[in-house]
Amino acid sequence: MSAAIPARTERQAMDWSLVLVSQGIEATIERDPETYVWRLLVDAPDYPVAMRAIRDYRAENRQQIWQQQLPWTGLVFDWRCLVPIALFVFLFTVEATGRGDLSKAGMMSNKAVHAGESWRLFTAVTLHGDLAHLAANATTGLVLLGLAMGIYGGGVGLLSSFLAGVGGNLAGLLFYPETHRGLGASGMIMGALGLLTAQWFTLLKHGLTRRQFAIRGILSGGLLLVLLGFSPQQNVDVLAHVAGFLTGLALGVVLTLCPEKLRTSLWLDRAALLLCFGSGSVAWWMALRWFGRG
Repeated sequence: MSAAIPARTERQAMDWSLVLVSQGIEATIERDPETYVWRLLVDAPDYPVAMRAIRDYRAENRQQIWQQQLPWTGLVFDWRCLVPIALFVFLFTVEATGRGDLSKAGMMSNKAVHAGESWRLFTAVTLHGDLAHLAANATTGLVLLGLAMGIYGGGVGLLSSFLAGVGGNLAGLLFYPETHRGLGASGMIMGALGLLTAQWFTLLKHGLTRRQFAIRGILSGGLLLVLLGFSPQQNVDVLAHVAGFLTGLALGVVLTLCPEKLRTSLWLDRAALLLCFGSGSVAWWMALRWFGRG
């Protein structure tokens, strides 16, 4: 006797039949002549195992509603990148409407950080000086953050990009004079570009030579860094852009070389997401607490 497993489309029935074949279960694809529903026929004793295999396959390949497969690229775009961009807009609106002097409390200042206000390394990443600055980072960030979060996972991609922005501020702290001040998410955006560039390391596993890697990977990422990070406008923090890119590249290489089971862990991604928003929230709590005392 045989048992039927209904499928929505012929393509789904074919995908499921391949899953069953990989488990050593033979299945026949047919279309019900009365209901016109596609189905797979398996031997009745194999039915429980077949259903379990299909459930596991669907769970592993379930695409979240906020993720979108980009046609002809194999890339996934994560629309949760709109959350940090919305935060940037919100903070800019608060300051622009005179509801709070957030720049005074959160702007990067070497002198202030040396005095103990370490939260500025984090809060400065979320602030912008004017509307043009915000618009540039929002539009570029929408693409780069969305792709980085789609590749590495929403939490891991966002946290890594955020840490890259902090890395850009650290570079300014180390190499700029005491009077240096700065703000903006550009280092974070360039960090996302570095994460995307690091994906070329995966090609090394498929026989890509070092020369090919240098030309196709680092060169393409570097050219985009020059195009996006070396703007002819005044007051562009090139050091923060380069440091953010290199930090993102380093984090991306580490993530790429991690075991796949760890890299795709749902718990790791959730922990990274909580750590990202937690560290940002604590930094702003410290900044506003200091501002209230002042």
